[in-house]
Amino acid sequence: MTVLTLRKNAQLTLPKRVREALNLHEGDLIEMKVKDKKVILTPQMTIDSEQAWFWAKEWQKKEARAEADIKAGRVKKFSSAKELMKELEK
Repeated sequence: MTVLTLRKNAQLTLPKRVREALNLHEGDLIEMKVKDKKVILTPQMTIDSEQAWFWAKEWQKKEARAEADIKAGRVKKFSSAKELMKELEK
């Protein structure tokens, strides 16, 4: 257990071992919640707006289905783009 001291301007310093374990650096975002009189800190990741579509729940469901298909062997290999196009036109 680590005890922190609340400093001037209500600041806390996370111990180095905690920062390293969570790969936290100055300027990183951390969400804070209070639950049952306890403070819960959770590192947050920012997502570039141009990549936000990839992390949308609907897209992630599709990614999970594709990954399951790959693991189950429900894939085909093609030796050329022409061969692929023939398969798609069926």
